[in-house]
Amino acid sequence: MSGLMQDAVVLEKKGLIKIEHRQVPNIKDPHYVKIQIKATGICGSDVHYYTHGSIGDFVVKSPMVLGHESSGVVVEIGDAVTSLKIGDRVAVEPGVPSRYSKETLSGRYNLCPHMAFAATPPYDGTLVKYFLAPEDFVYKLADHVSFEEGAMAEPLAVAVHANRLGNTSFGKTALILGAGPVGLLTGATARAFGATDVVFVDIFESKLERAKQFGATHTILWNASSDEATLVHETVKVLAGGRPDIVFECSGAEKCIRAAVKACARGGIVVQVGMGKDDVSFPITELSVKEATLKGSFRYAAGDYDAAVKLLSTGQVNAKPLITKVFPFTEAVQAYQYNVEHAKDVAKTIITGPE
Repeated sequence: MSGLMQDAVVLEKKGLIKIEHRQVPNIKDPHYVKIQIKATGICGSDVHYYTHGSIGDFVVKSPMVLGHESSGVVVEIGDAVTSLKIGDRVAVEPGVPSRYSKETLSGRYNLCPHMAFAATPPYDGTLVKYFLAPEDFVYKLADHVSFEEGAMAEPLAVAVHANRLGNTSFGKTALILGAGPVGLLTGATARAFGATDVVFVDIFESKLERAKQFGATHTILWNASSDEATLVHETVKVLAGGRPDIVFECSGAEKCIRAAVKACARGGIVVQVGMGKDDVSFPITELSVKEATLKGSFRYAAGDYDAAVKLLSTGQVNAKPLITKVFPFTEAVQAYQYNVEHAKDVAKTIITGPE
């Protein structure tokens, strides 16, 4: 297949996406497989690169193929591949670390400084027809799991990782600040892990309505102008006088970060999942007096992606209600524009193909 070309969804520069031609990749490492991509979700990071051209230190300096939430079919395997065969339906984990870093060896490969992550500069993403991945970063999908659902394994793995950091288990109570896609999946995962109370907070009623399909036992509509004390009061009220054992801050908003600490139970855990400003005002005294634990959460690590695929295959997490719009590959540019224009209402947009 050397020399063959394929269509790719390329971010040329900030504000400009085009469908262009890229060379079909060839397997050079015998442990790699070639996957025909069937479905790709649009992530908030993709949109951020599109609208801002950068995320922190990651700057789009040259044209970059977008996409990293993908599923597809194995169409070719390297000579050393043993766990997959041609025709397998799979979800693709989009970040491959160095195999030799101390972070990878410890199982926390998400922290590897040499991570090659799809659609993060300077690495191309998965919105192409054929994509290469090492076999141990590719996961078989059950026949009843659609490709669209399989693409949701990526954000679901983020939710799994956050819940593992929060030590979610049977009988725990969880507060989710922000009912966006990752927040919704984090709440659904908390329920699957055994949390008996899952409280969602958002400033949009429509998002809280959707949260009822993702494990919400209670919802709180928080007025953007309200103070943190109001949220704490409402949380204690719905929990019948209790406070959440675990708070998942999934919005990145400074007020929510402060509220997460103030609402958390004594000795509880706050997991910071959302990304916001680099520096915020933080209630450090309250964190200390409560002996609460604050944990950062970044992508996913060993076992998280596999667990996400299993949650989908067993039906313990239903990702279908997350999908709000589906576009064919030929309308990928419109799909990104739609996401920007309907940011408040969109949970997850899927691009199918290319065929």
